[in-house]
Amino acid sequence: MKIKFYKYQGTGNDFVIIDNRNLHFDKNKENVSFLCDRRFGIGADGLILLENHPELDFKMVYFNADGRESSMCGNGGRCLVQFAKHLNLIGTQTKFEAIDGIHEALFNMDLVHLKMCDVTNFSWIGENMFLNTGSPHVVVFKNEKLQDINILQEAHQIRYNQEFKAEGVNVNFVYEGADALVVRTYERGVEDETLSCGTGVTAVALAMAIKNNEFGRIGKQLKTMGGLLEVVFNRNEEKIFNEIYLSGPAVKVFEGEIAL
Repeated sequence: MKIKFYKYQGTGNDFVIIDNRNLHFDKNKENVSFLCDRRFGIGADGLILLENHPELDFKMVYFNADGRESSMCGNGGRCLVQFAKHLNLIGTQTKFEAIDGIHEALFNMDLVHLKMCDVTNFSWIGENMFLNTGSPHVVVFKNEKLQDINILQEAHQIRYNQEFKAEGVNVNFVYEGADALVVRTYERGVEDETLSCGTGVTAVALAMAIKNNEFGRIGKQLKTMGGLLEVVFNRNEEKIFNEIYLSGPAVKVFEGEIAL
């Protein structure tokens, strides 16, 4: 059976996307992991299905590269919005459902602005911070430039410790540069560093606001290995984060067919 697919990337975070409105795709782990395999398949950090929704524009179903259905993916959500526009399902704005709830998105020039779900809780783990921004993240604050450290070794120690080993956690390292927060991310499910992570930079932006005791309307520029992203949000006196928008490019790379 041949499957039509599309390849998209958002600041280097890349995805195989399939129009599954007719539910033709068999969502087994082997199919997903094969399509995401960079040697034997197409190659991607994850696979996304666009499906029908009874009330909204569409539904997002996301799988990690290891084949397991996973939590929210911010860059993947932005890429799927771009894909929905390619299919002429939406105009300049949209509302869709993902695993963590309802999301809105809009286009402004070449950027996709994705509204993330509110964040109401965080916790310190020693000098690091844990937040769930649709996916679980640990933020590690660094005083040294990130190219000078081995993030894989340190990320493994956090991702595979007793607290996170069973479900996994994403680990983000952040260094406060002169004009942007510099971020590198290790993603569970990929089990490696990715060039960018949307929910990860969102977690970093919120964590920096907590660390610096910032309130009001806040914007952060974040430099990932794959490019620049922006996170803008509100933080009120009750320490709740809302009106969170993740903004950046989402680009079609190529399309094709592959046999399953």
